[in-house]
Amino acid sequence: MKKLGVFICHCGVNIAGTVDVKKVAQDVGTEKDVVHSVDYIYMCSDPGQQLITDAIQERGLDGVVVACCSPNMHETTFRKAVQSKGLNPYQCEIANIREQCSWVHQKEKDKATEKAKEIIASVLQKVRENKDLEAIRVPIHKKVLVVGGGISGMTAALDLADGGYPVILVDRLPSIGGHVLQLAKTFPYLEEAACILGPRMTEIERHPRIQLETYAEVEETQGYVGNFDVRIRRKPRHVDMEKCTGCDKCVEVCPVELPSTFDRGLSRRKAVYFWGGNGIPQKPVIDPETCQHFQGHSCQACADICPEKAIRFEQEASFFEDQVGAIVMATGYDLFPLEEIGEYGYGQIPDVIDGLAFERMLSLTGPTGGEIRRPSDGKVPQEVVFVQCVASRDPDRYMPYCSRVCCMQTAKHAKIYKQKVSTGKAFVFYMDIRTDSKNYEEFLQETIEEENPIYLRGRVARVFQDGEKIRVWGTDTLTGRKIELAADMVVLATAMVPSSGVGDLAIALRATTDKHGFLSEAHIKLYPVESSTRGIYLAGCGQGPKDITDSVGQAGATASKIQALLSAEKLIQDPLVAFVDENICSSCGICVEACPYEAREIDSYQRIARVHEALCQGCGACVASCPNSACELKNTTSVQIGKMIGTFTG
Repeated sequence: MKKLGVFICHCGVNIAGTVDVKKVAQDVGTEKDVVHSVDYIYMCSDPGQQLITDAIQERGLDGVVVACCSPNMHETTFRKAVQSKGLNPYQCEIANIREQCSWVHQKEKDKATEKAKEIIASVLQKVRENKDLEAIRVPIHKKVLVVGGGISGMTAALDLADGGYPVILVDRLPSIGGHVLQLAKTFPYLEEAACILGPRMTEIERHPRIQLETYAEVEETQGYVGNFDVRIRRKPRHVDMEKCTGCDKCVEVCPVELPSTFDRGLSRRKAVYFWGGNGIPQKPVIDPETCQHFQGHSCQACADICPEKAIRFEQEASFFEDQVGAIVMATGYDLFPLEEIGEYGYGQIPDVIDGLAFERMLSLTGPTGGEIRRPSDGKVPQEVVFVQCVASRDPDRYMPYCSRVCCMQTAKHAKIYKQKVSTGKAFVFYMDIRTDSKNYEEFLQETIEEENPIYLRGRVARVFQDGEKIRVWGTDTLTGRKIELAADMVVLATAMVPSSGVGDLAIALRATTDKHGFLSEAHIKLYPVESSTRGIYLAGCGQGPKDITDSVGQAGATASKIQALLSAEKLIQDPLVAFVDENICSSCGICVEACPYEAREIDSYQRIARVHEALCQGCGACVASCPNSACELKNTTSVQIGKMIGTFTG
């Protein structure tokens, strides 16, 4: 018979405010094999852990149950504590009496106390059957794949490369830089975005430990933390990157023109084009969907004029494979498609634009050379209406969340507009103003005091063309009065949404997304940069809306976590994985199909199922699907589960 110890945490008043912890400790202590039962205000504190280690040493404990919060919070903490005194860490279990008891029974103290005793009794049944386990040790490939070449992806790549680790940086666009490449200035100091981004892009291109793959996508991934096999597809640029010097002659002679995606439709680009004025690499790409050569015509003007003979119409997609130890998902964001919001006139009224289009106007390398001009006629707008929270904070129709950057972006736009057009008037429709970072509130107040934009609290109901003017109807929610403005231009601060295709990529990488499509972290407080799949990390707006400061900070945290992971000689993995009873396995293969982590296969020689322990995440899908009950989980067997359930039913 094992000697068991039970340690009950008050968690301040989180547990003790509902559960009579002293009575629980007293009653649980009467169990025949419980030789030590005690309560303490914060069991996760140093004194609390000392109570556990002292009891192991003095009472010779063979198993420990800590009744506290969710095991996601402090299971590792307590397992390390018991291990320090020679007890196998997998003889320590958590009884969750906070989230699963006290927090859901706050007005039923007697019932909560009884339920807490039952939860602890069930976990005691589990510990009685637990076996000593040893951690799984697997080799690590000390290379990292970074998906996304925006500001967060570049930051993570540089930090990792400077730390001595080879990095593959993949971006689906022809150049790195992300949306920051489209910006003119950044808040709150109005620094030139190019000055922030340019040196970093150049460093990426020249870094000896960074393999830059633009115009490329992750095609397939297999494996597990420390040992991912990745397959990357290089899309055909139809330009020889080795020979091309970026001279621009091919662009000059191309006869095809179409709206520029980079300039948000404010300028025209050719079928052969550069992505962004300062993008890296400074090499063009040919769009086969619009190039006349690919549309059956005889045009090859670009090939004829190229002095280096770098045009490659025959070029096809190519693939390469590599092995990495960790993956960074820095997939960025898109803007909510304004064509789906009819009341603002976007797409029908040429002078209704989004915030990124306004940024391109403000940029010295933009379509207007930094001058603010109406797209319809090139005139300087004298009245500009800025509309915030377009498709954000609108749970009934669009996105319920705050996009975070819009308030500051609009304040920046209003400030720069007034500086460039001193005679102009700026109106800002807002719901609430949120300035949640260092010097943001000061920037907003300075803008209001010095540039005097008129802030109107309320939503815009309708925007429509009225001759040369744009009519903006809304309601001031502070006074209840209807508002009608005649504007020359309307700028919409639109919701940030996940990048297109990130859902499919998440499925391929076995990373989870939230209900809005953003990548989900493992725990919002304890593991904010780790995904639910170990070895896959998050950075930037792919996880949720954030500004440049937070994106860079998160990328640095991600790089630090990965360096800690890769610094070990071997990866230590939790041994709480599945196993197969070979005596009753019929090799039916159902468990292979059920496993979401590709951790199962059929041994064709012995005709039994095998478990790849390094891949297994202990989810139990194989246990539920096995018709012969041949699949089990270590230290969570069906016998243990049955006995745990028995404590509640009888």
